[in-house]
Amino acid sequence: MAITEGRLIMNGLRSAVSKGKRGRMGTVETSASTRKRSKQAVKEEDTTPPVPQSSFHTFSDPADVVQLRSQLLSWYDKEKRELPWRTLALAESDINIRTYAVWVSEIMLQQTQVATVKEYYKRWLKKWPTVQDLAAATIEEVNQMWSGLGYYSRGRRLHEGAQKVVLELKGRMPRTVDDLLKQLPGVGRYTAAAVGSIALGQVTGAVDGNVIRVLCRVRAIGADSTRPTVTEALWNLSNLLVDPERPG
Repeated sequence: MAITEGRLIMNGLRSAVSKGKRGRMGTVETSASTRKRSKQAVKEEDTTPPVPQSSFHTFSDPADVVQLRSQLLSWYDKEKRELPWRTLALAESDINIRTYAVWVSEIMLQQTQVATVKEYYKRWLKKWPTVQDLAAATIEEVNQMWSGLGYYSRGRRLHEGAQKVVLELKGRMPRTVDDLLKQLPGVGRYTAAAVGSIALGQVTGAVDGNVIRVLCRVRAIGADSTRPTVTEALWNLSNLLVDPERPG
């Protein structure tokens, strides 16, 4: 009986070992099969053609660009407002004074309506007609002049920028959009583009909320305009629509 029981135990062990081997082999086969299917899936994904960008979002025909430029300028010529900084930009031959004056207007227009800015702008230019005049002023004088306009940090940045131009740039206002952006405090992408196009005649678009709404409607753009890729696409469209003969 002991021998018989021993044989039974050995047979049981052999059976268990055999089942274990088959189980492990099955696992290995399953893993190998999974890896093979994954590789096939990746290969299939790699060969999937990219989805083409909709032509609705761009200008595929140069004639469309020319036509829209003409329409925008015709509308502007008919509907434009008389603004003191634009009048000065057209009449002033001194590029330094012109750039300074438009820079002041664009900083004032941040978060403030045009109707409110007009009178402040006239008083400001009467007191400080050049960047050198502003640099020589005290911060107390600047704050007093700014009183009632709100967001006093804008006035301080104008004062700081004027002092930087005089002390570090030898009194010479920046001459390009990139330099305006890099060298003047409080100047962002839109402000630099606006000053560059109006005062310096640079062929560059300027994208604000109004421009975003128009471009999104004209080019059927429904994506979130704050996404970096969408923002860049809107700037590219804006740049494309600027007439080189009349950038500002």
